[in-house]
Amino acid sequence: MTDRALLHRILLPRAGEPLDVRSLYTDEAVTNPRRAHSLSRTSVAIGAESEVSFGTYFNAFPAGYWRRWSVLTSVVLRVELAGECRIDVYRSKADGSRIHVDGAATDGATALEFEIDLGPFEDGGWIWFDVTTYDDVRVDAAGWYATVPAPGAGRVAVGIPTFNRPADCVAALAAIASDPLVMDVVDAVIVPDQGTRKVRERPDFDDVAAHFGDRLRIHDQANLGGSGGYSRIMYEALTTTDADHILFMDDDIEIEPDSILRALALARFATVPTLVGGQMLNLQARSHLHVMGERIDRSRFMWGGADNVEYDHDFAEKPLRESALLHRRIDVDYNGWWMCLIPRVVAETIGQPLPLFIKWDDAEYGLRARAAGFPTVTLPGAAIWHMAWSDKDDAIDWQAYFHLRNRLVVAALHSPESARGLVLDTLKATTKHLLCLEYSTVAIQNMAVRDFLAGPDHLVDILPTALGDVHRARREYPDAVVLPSSTALPPASGADVPDVSMPVGAVAKVSRLARGLVHGLRPAKDGHHETPQLNVPTMDSRWFLLSQVDGVTVTTADGRGVVYRKRDRAVAATLGREALALRRELLRRFPEVSEQYRRAVPELTSKERWERVFSTPVG
Repeated sequence: MTDRALLHRILLPRAGEPLDVRSLYTDEAVTNPRRAHSLSRTSVAIGAESEVSFGTYFNAFPAGYWRRWSVLTSVVLRVELAGECRIDVYRSKADGSRIHVDGAATDGATALEFEIDLGPFEDGGWIWFDVTTYDDVRVDAAGWYATVPAPGAGRVAVGIPTFNRPADCVAALAAIASDPLVMDVVDAVIVPDQGTRKVRERPDFDDVAAHFGDRLRIHDQANLGGSGGYSRIMYEALTTTDADHILFMDDDIEIEPDSILRALALARFATVPTLVGGQMLNLQARSHLHVMGERIDRSRFMWGGADNVEYDHDFAEKPLRESALLHRRIDVDYNGWWMCLIPRVVAETIGQPLPLFIKWDDAEYGLRARAAGFPTVTLPGAAIWHMAWSDKDDAIDWQAYFHLRNRLVVAALHSPESARGLVLDTLKATTKHLLCLEYSTVAIQNMAVRDFLAGPDHLVDILPTALGDVHRARREYPDAVVLPSSTALPPASGADVPDVSMPVGAVAKVSRLARGLVHGLRPAKDGHHETPQLNVPTMDSRWFLLSQVDGVTVTTADGRGVVYRKRDRAVAATLGREALALRRELLRRFPEVSEQYRRAVPELTSKERWERVFSTPVG
C-alpha cells in the first residue's frame, strides 16, 4: 500500500449491471474471448489474450481539471495485479487525440507505479491505462494518487433534503453507508424532512441509521422547498459540526459513492476554496451523461450548456476514448445541487442560499461564490444518476412559476446586461405558451412577474405559501388538469384539422405562425371542447400543431396521463394583455427593483433570517 493521498479509485461495475452501464467502467475489445469479471467494486479478473481499457468515464483521470484547479503538478497511477500482462498508460489532448505515455510488462504479483506530469493538460485531456493480458490476470486494486500532501482538510457534512421520498432517501443513506472510505470522512449526515411521509417511518430506516449512530440528524420542518432544505443543511453544518466541507445531494438520486471522495479530493488540493460539483447521469438510461457543464447566457440570462458541450452523450454508443468533445476542459458558472460540495469557508463568507423555494438557487449560489473569488468546478468522473429532465413537464407545470420568478431574482442580482434581452425572451416564451394553449403556464408566470416586482421582503413572506397559491391558480385552467388517459374522453374526431406537419424552412414557419395567429382570433367550436380533435403525443405537442386546433389531448411528459387543452380566445387575450403590461412594467422598473434585491442579499442570506424561516409551523 502507499501513504500517498488517494484521489480517485479504479471502480468496477456492480454485479448484474447491464452492458450499457459497464461501459462507464471498462472498455473491452470485441475480440476478447470472454468478458472481464468483477471480483469486487475495486478488483477484476481478466481472461487470457484480452485487452481491457480503463479509459472510461468513471476510471480515466480528468487531468485537465486537476491541472487547472489543483496545486498538483503530477499524479501517480498505482496498479496492484497478478498475472502475465502489459500495462500501457495513455493521455489525451483537448481535441481527443491519444498519446502513449508509459508502459511496463509483468509476469507475477506486483504493484506498478507510473508518475504522470500534469503540465500538458492546460486545455483539457484525460489519463488512463489499458491492460493487455497474456495469461489470466487479476487486478486487485488501482487508483490515482497525489504526489504531495493535501493542503486542505477533508471532513464533510453530507446533507440530503427530502420531501415525501422516504424510500429514495433511505437508499441514498444506504449507499453512503456501504463504502467504508466514505464513512471515514463523514462527520454528519443532515436530513431536513419536509414531507408528510417521513423517512423515519420506513421499515428499513433503523438498520440503515444504525451505521451512522449519532452522526445522522433528521430535522422535521415545513415544506420550504429545495432552498429551505439546503439552507437548513448549511445552517446545521455550520452551527453543530466542525466539518470542512458541506455536501449537498438530492434525495431522488443514485450515487457512485467514490464520487464523494473524488469531489472531496479536488476540494482539498484546490488552489483556492472551490465548489466541486458532480455531473448528472440519466437514471433511466444509465450510460447517458446529461452534460459536461453549464453556464448562464448573460444576453438573456438563461442557463444552458457551456460552449463546446453536447447534451445526452451515450457512453455505450460512443466511449470516452472516441468522444473528442469530452476531452476539452469545460469551465462552468455553477453546478446543480443534485451533488455539490461547498467548502465551509465559502458558506461562512457568502452566507446561506436565497429563499427561492426551488429553481435557480444553485445557479445563484455559484454566481455569488464566483463574485467573491470562489470558483465552481463540475468534475467529470464524479456523478450521480438522476431522472432526466425530458421526463418532466417543469417548463409548463407548477414549476414554471419558480423558473421565471427566480430567474428574474437572480438576473437582478448578477446580470450586468440590460434587462431587454431577458424581457424579450420571456415574451417569446409567453407567445409560444399561448399558441400551445398552455394558459395555466402563462397565468402563473404572470404571478411570477408580479411577485418579483413586489420586492425581496415579499419573497421571504411567501416562501411557505407560494406553492399552494400556484396550485390554486392553475386549477382554473383545463390544461392543468391531468386525466388518467385519453380514453376518459370520447375518441378523437379528427375534425377541422388542417395540415399540422412540421413546417420546413423560414417561409413555411412564418406562414404557419400567421395562420395560427389568425386562427386564435376566431371563436373556438364548442364541440371540440367536448370531443378532442386529436390525441397528441408529448413529442408532437409543438406550436405549429397546437396553434391550429381548438381542443386536443396532450400526453404528459412522464406518459402517465393526458391534459385536455382547449382554445379560449377570451382567456388568451386577457392573459396576453396582462403579460404584455407586466413586461412593460418589468422593463421600466428593473433597475429600481434590482437595487432593492441587491441591498437585501446580506439579510436574506443570513443565518438569523433563516432561523426565523425554520420556525415556520410544520403541517
